[in-house]
Amino acid sequence: MLRLGLTGGIGSGKSTASNLLEQMGAAVIDADALSKATTAPGGSAIAALKATFGGALITDGGALDRVQMRKLIYSNPAAKARLEAIIHPLVGQAIAQQTQEAEASGAQCIVFDIPLLVESPHWRMRLDRILVIDCTEETQVARVMARNGLAEHEIRNVLIAQATRKQRRAAADLVLFNDGISVDNLRQQVREIGTQFGL
Repeated sequence: MLRLGLTGGIGSGKSTASNLLEQMGAAVIDADALSKATTAPGGSAIAALKATFGGALITDGGALDRVQMRKLIYSNPAAKARLEAIIHPLVGQAIAQQTQEAEASGAQCIVFDIPLLVESPHWRMRLDRILVIDCTEETQVARVMARNGLAEHEIRNVLIAQATRKQRRAAADLVLFNDGISVDNLRQQVREIGTQFGL
């Protein structure tokens, strides 16, 4: 069984690559989806978030107000540390549980889709290979503006908070440059990579 770490900056196409690998038969563990689940209505982090940050950051529907939280952590770095102290252990537990389930099912390849893989010091030793989906910052900004409707300065703030392209590429065993290529071309490259891992 191969443990493949998959990462890339916002708007790089990482989720598309993850979906393609899953279609090929990989068991995908999506850290971002697990994180969002903890802050959704009824999520395991909501009570602690409300106690730490107050009810103003919880929506009427009972979810974390991600827009307000984003504004807070960019203006107050200490708030980001408090947020991570709540979310990260819960996500870690969920990842461990899903890993056990994938192993028990006999999965040949487990893909750990981790947006901040390079920023986290403990992931490298837990993985056999790291695949980075890469593209230029200009492409990242254009894609996220079109997809999420965020302002350019908001996206650039996210980029500043993430590892640089150089840092991600330095950590990679494989780099897929997803810029100026068609979706069909991306699919083909992902299929070729998946084949290397027995998918």
